[in-house]
Amino acid sequence: MKKFSLLIALVSIICACGQTQEGAIFASFYYAGEDACFAHEVSASEFQNPVLAGFFPDPSVCRKGDDYFMVNSTFSYFPGVPIQHSKDLVHWEQIGYVLNRESQLQLDSAHIAWGVYAPDIQYNEGNDTFYMVNTIVMGINNFFVKTKDPFAGNWSDPILLPELDGIDPSFFFDEDGKAYIVYNGDPLEGTQYDGHRAIKLYEFDLQTDKVVGECIQLLSAGIHPEEEPQWIEGPHIYKHDGKYFLMAAEGGTGTNHSEVILVADNVKGPYTHVDIQNPVLTQRTLPEDRTDKVTSTGHADLIWTQNGDCWAFFLGCRPYDGDNYNTGRETFLLPVDWSKGYPVILPDGEAVPAVCKRPNLPEYQVNDYPKNGNFKWTVDLTQPLDYRWLFLRKPAEYSQSKAGLKLEPREWKIYQEFTNPALLGVRQQHQNFIASTKLSFHPTSVGEIAGLAAFQNENANFTIGEEMTENGLQIVLYDCDAKVGSETAEEGQDVYLKITGQGPKYYFEYRFENAKEWKLLGMLDGHKLSTKNAGGFTGVVLAMYSAK
Repeated sequence: MKKFSLLIALVSIICACGQTQEGAIFASFYYAGEDACFAHEVSASEFQNPVLAGFFPDPSVCRKGDDYFMVNSTFSYFPGVPIQHSKDLVHWEQIGYVLNRESQLQLDSAHIAWGVYAPDIQYNEGNDTFYMVNTIVMGINNFFVKTKDPFAGNWSDPILLPELDGIDPSFFFDEDGKAYIVYNGDPLEGTQYDGHRAIKLYEFDLQTDKVVGECIQLLSAGIHPEEEPQWIEGPHIYKHDGKYFLMAAEGGTGTNHSEVILVADNVKGPYTHVDIQNPVLTQRTLPEDRTDKVTSTGHADLIWTQNGDCWAFFLGCRPYDGDNYNTGRETFLLPVDWSKGYPVILPDGEAVPAVCKRPNLPEYQVNDYPKNGNFKWTVDLTQPLDYRWLFLRKPAEYSQSKAGLKLEPREWKIYQEFTNPALLGVRQQHQNFIASTKLSFHPTSVGEIAGLAAFQNENANFTIGEEMTENGLQIVLYDCDAKVGSETAEEGQDVYLKITGQGPKYYFEYRFENAKEWKLLGMLDGHKLSTKNAGGFTGVVLAMYSAK
């Protein structure tokens, strides 16, 4: 598998052959997860949902020949927009990031819920070019990048789309060679209520890379405007059997989330839903006590295989109780039924299945970190990092040697908003998990801290680590900025740090290298890290962390 080291020159990471013993050196990182939804027996002709577990929201997918490419939102994490490759729609290998240079992605001082929203990826056969269009909220707003070869990782710098007044842009390339951008924008008639949005369209000139003509409003409010529907967004246009289909999410990204369909004879409308039984995807009408519960389904994208079969990727959430989930919005896959003349992803009243029949495509063998199922892995941090790792807002400085990964401390703590702490982590992909690391810490001043964090945002995070205090080196447990546990550390001894998640319960343990037994430092309520309570759109990231 390609290594993160290929991006070293691009994301300003410092690598060195030698390093001093001052500071924080992490030798290894271990993760294991085991959830009931992944424990079902799965035959060779089946697959498990979600196909991308953990914080992989807002999926968009395209195809060139028998190669499929998918992107997801990353909000204020760097690099931005992971790009995955598959040949069977089930097994995905991350081949890099679309926004892998700081010239493409400036996130300094961005709120955790700002940044990269809902990327859309499309392939245009007419000019053999891939396009990724996106919104960086509270940044450069709407833009697109393009490339001839998504494997090469050399997407262009952003090309701005200043005419677009909203979010969630998506390209549509018609059979006649014309191109369009559809997006969520302000209603032309003005906002009538909170959550009132519109779906709008511009024609796009492929020669000048600019929108042309007047903006056309395709849909205001939603399919039943008299009911004041919330947040019509995430639009896509498809052409099937000579008709144009407008698909969009409705109801917001919470438990009322849904997907609706409209149809027209012309790409510019008018679009109608009179003969369509909407929504074509939702889980909001199902009983709360269902097995393998999935909620908040929506923000879908359709893809046709080379065999002519249609499939839908969409986001969903797996709560551990009520509407509490810490794994964020995940990517699910289901077949699409066109028997009624319009696409139905899942009939109303049916639950998202944990196990489904595989697409009629040859199985794709990947050599990548696991994306779903129950699994465990260990990363040797003396070796180049792969693409699973995330920074917050901008790359942290680190170096690697035979001792491990030295994470250079920064002045910011992870509970300080709009800052750039030294944080390097991976997604929490299970409700029930273990994450651990081996730390060698040699601070030089009071206030230095290094350890392992469960990070949702600056107001919802837990840290177990070592800290130099006025009373010497201590093992500490923090709930954001509040120290809730401490023990005297053994100076000169490396320490193993562990976080065990069991739904809402997060246990924090440690042991020194010369000891065999783990010691429990404390347990914290993980409900604080759930999206319902913490807010935002991300999932928990389990991260190595260093500050001074």
